[in-house]
Parts: sequence; C-alpha cells; structure tokens
Amino acid sequence: MRLDGKVALITGAGSGIGAASARYMANIGAAVTLAGIPAQGVEEVAAEIAAGGSRTLAVPTDVTVESDVRAAVERTVEVFGRLDVIVANAGIQRHNTDVNLFEMDEEEWERTQDVNLRGVFRTCKHGLAQMIRQGGGGSVVIVSSITALNGRTPNVSYMTAKSALLGLNRHIAVHYAKHGIRSNAVCPGALERTPDWDDHPDPDGRRETMESAIPLGRLGTPEDIAPWIAFLASDDAGYATGGHYVVDGGMTIA
Repeated sequence: MRLDGKVALITGAGSGIGAASARYMANIGAAVTLAGIPAQGVEEVAAEIAAGGSRTLAVPTDVTVESDVRAAVERTVEVFGRLDVIVANAGIQRHNTDVNLFEMDEEEWERTQDVNLRGVFRTCKHGLAQMIRQGGGGSVVIVSSITALNGRTPNVSYMTAKSALLGLNRHIAVHYAKHGIRSNAVCPGALERTPDWDDHPDPDGRRETMESAIPLGRLGTPEDIAPWIAFLASDDAGYATGGHYVVDGGMTIA
C-alpha cells in the first residue's frame, strides 16, 4: 500500500487520529496538509513529519469557519499543486455537557454539531470542489464513530452528528462516483484518549468499563485507526465506496 504522488488534507491533524494518520500517510509517500487548531499542534506534528523527509504543510484551520476551510484547500493546492485525498476527521466530544437531551439548551447542542457535522460538510464541500475542478478523481475518508451504530454514549449531540456522517458518506459515494471520487467512513471504537479527554467526568471508570466490554481486552489508539484511513485513501481500495468500516476491538459485536 502506497500513496506516492498523492496529496492529502487532514483536519483535526494536531493530535489523535488526525496526527497519526498524517504521520502514517506521509510515511507511505503522501504529501500531507495538516489542518486544525490550535496552531501549535498542527505546526509541531508537521515539523516532525518534515524532519523525516516528507512533504508537509501546516495550516491552522477552524472547521467551524468556512473561510478557514476554503483557505486550507487553496493553500494545499498552491503548495502541492492538487488535492487527491480528504480526511474529514476534526471533532469534539463534550463529555460533561453534551448530556440529558430533555434539558439541553440549543447552544450546547449546536456547539458539537458545528464541528462534528457542519465542519465535515465544509471540509467535503471545498475538497470536492477542488477535486472536480482538477479532474482525475479522488478519495474522501470521513471519521465517524461506533456511537453512530449504537445508543450507548450519553453524549447525544456527538452521537447524532456521527450518525449523520454515515448518510453524508453514502451521498458523496453515490453522487460523485461519476467524477471518479470515492467516499468511505471509518468508525473507531473506544480509544485511550477521546477528544476533550480532560473534560471527562470519570476517565478511570470509563477505561475500566470500556476494557471489560472489548473482546480484544484493550482500548484502541490513534495508531490502530490510521492504517485504515490510509488504506481507504489508497488505490488499493479503488473498488470500495460508500462503506463504513468498524475498528473497535470487537466492542460492537460483543
């Protein structure tokens, strides 16, 4: 599996799955744009990748701001000449406050939706527009979650957004195939560190509960997810589109 000659834009790339995917994809030949906030995160990961000899670019990007997303795509094309892969990964998980739907105010609901759903919409919108302009097809990889497949999480806005991403993925797969563009979603399971980990009300309790529910007996890591993202972005997955791929240590089927 190689990504030689491919240019990838990865959101939420300053840490977690985004950073691991950027490292992995750079190691197998891709030029990678790391988009995300805070700026320090994407700049540090980009510097690490560049030190290893790969082509990389850091673009501080808030996916809730459309002009930021547009600029990240434009800057990618300015530096690397094209865009072949979109990894729509940026997300938040507000463990303490995204709970109790019956008493949640709309501002709390919308904060998660603006990153996890509309942020992916903005990323795909501008990435797809560039792929269509340049021709030659491309690949979209959307990072959803196993919470899209069950109702266990108390974080209701998070779960709803991640579920909606599966519908967006299917839409892109069907309607952009004529442009040679594929779209697939990855559904990671419980990881050692989730977005906004420091806000979790009981991280030790979460770890114990999750580990006991996972047949493989451990929480996942970003490095467990990155190869799946890279594979779906690669030509080796050239006949795969519209699917969602669960990477969760067996948690969903247990």
